[in-house]
Amino acid sequence: MKTIEFIKVLERLNKPFYTISDIEKITGLSRGSLYVTLKRLVDKEVLERIGTGIYRVFTVASSIEKAASSLYMPNYLSFESALSQYGILTLIPYTLTFATTRKTRRYTIEGRDVEFRQLKKDLFWGYEIKGGIYIAKPEKAFLDLVYFASRGKTSIDLDEVNLAKFSKSNLRKFSKKFPEYTKRYLDEILA
Repeated sequence: MKTIEFIKVLERLNKPFYTISDIEKITGLSRGSLYVTLKRLVDKEVLERIGTGIYRVFTVASSIEKAASSLYMPNYLSFESALSQYGILTLIPYTLTFATTRKTRRYTIEGRDVEFRQLKKDLFWGYEIKGGIYIAKPEKAFLDLVYFASRGKTSIDLDEVNLAKFSKSNLRKFSKKFPEYTKRYLDEILA
């Protein structure tokens, strides 16, 4: 397949990124030949390598959030990342953090760490679509963070969180679906 035909096929598929398996199916090349072809296409700047085994066509401008969100599904942007986007967290976190029902997993995309943190299925709710990705509602993103903190898996710097931006009634209502130890931890924070 010629390079221009290859680019047209990828543009028609209109994905934010392509894995090695995707490109293998498109080209029909064996893995050995595929790696050589991928190196040539990256060297010619036809493809951009945005992560291990993840490529983007040079003509496609995609946000890291969109690329990451389609990498490991189901998911929604949550925790510090969502709180930062809402202006509730005063710091901009280096790691882009998503909630998922699948096993916790980490990637590096375009030099940025992306983490998918596993939540139980009964805690996987409270999100909406914004800007082409699923994102937790502010109170849910905070409760996801409180849940992980109450289990000793992360910490919360309350000096960096603007608690006044939350609806206390939504926090209380949403917290009813969380375990008792998370509710107790939330009560300590809000006291």
